[in-house]
Amino acid sequence: MALKLTILGCGTSAGVPRIGNDWGNCDPNEPKNRRSRVSIIVESQTTRILIDTSPDLRSQFLACDIDTIDSVIWTHDHADHCHGIDDLRQVFHKTREPINAYARSFALESLMRRFSYAFDGNRYYPSICEARTLENEMLIGDIVVKTVDQPHGSITSAGLRFEHGSKSICYATDFGDVTEDMRRNFKDCDIFVVDALREEPHPTHAHLNMTLDLIKDVNPHYSLLTHMDKSMDYQQLCSILPDTIRPAYDGLVIEV
Repeated sequence: MALKLTILGCGTSAGVPRIGNDWGNCDPNEPKNRRSRVSIIVESQTTRILIDTSPDLRSQFLACDIDTIDSVIWTHDHADHCHGIDDLRQVFHKTREPINAYARSFALESLMRRFSYAFDGNRYYPSICEARTLENEMLIGDIVVKTVDQPHGSITSAGLRFEHGSKSICYATDFGDVTEDMRRNFKDCDIFVVDALREEPHPTHAHLNMTLDLIKDVNPHYSLLTHMDKSMDYQQLCSILPDTIRPAYDGLVIEV
């Protein structure tokens, strides 16, 4: 195995369906339309990296039979990407070692302030995360991680490229505009997992045409759409997209 990708969740902050059993345009009889909050795992034979701790992390780990990770990376500190942090306690109980936890410095400061017990511990509970700054390029285990800052409203999110040997997986979620640094970082990857919130434009997220233009620019071998809302029906998307671009779905596993 060179690199393995697991889609833990591919939905928006509200998931699909929304509370109230609101499926929007998504067919409730298509299991691939049921989307938990966005998160992935990238791993080699020796290193497993979790990207974001969604509020659905417990159910995602149970569904994908995952009980340990080596590191976690947060793309940014919005609730749908970090509020599952407490579920890392059970991972800590398995290994008894704090989890190396990476984010850009501004996001890490926010996370450490909001979830101080996870990083500092207290008299009753040990710390479960070891805070580390996510650099532009670094080695986590045996996986090279290259990071760019993506415009996302008033903040930036981390766009990620994972490399192991000759294989590469890129992850770009929660961006509302595309920069040249992003194009360079994602160029010619094997798998590109990329935000496609909906067909209509959005002020802080990529819409479908923006995403398709970015895919054309960076020329990945295969692309998966993620962070999709209730307007993005799985089968309808498959009918209009080329074979090299597909909507992601929860539990999808691909090796490159």
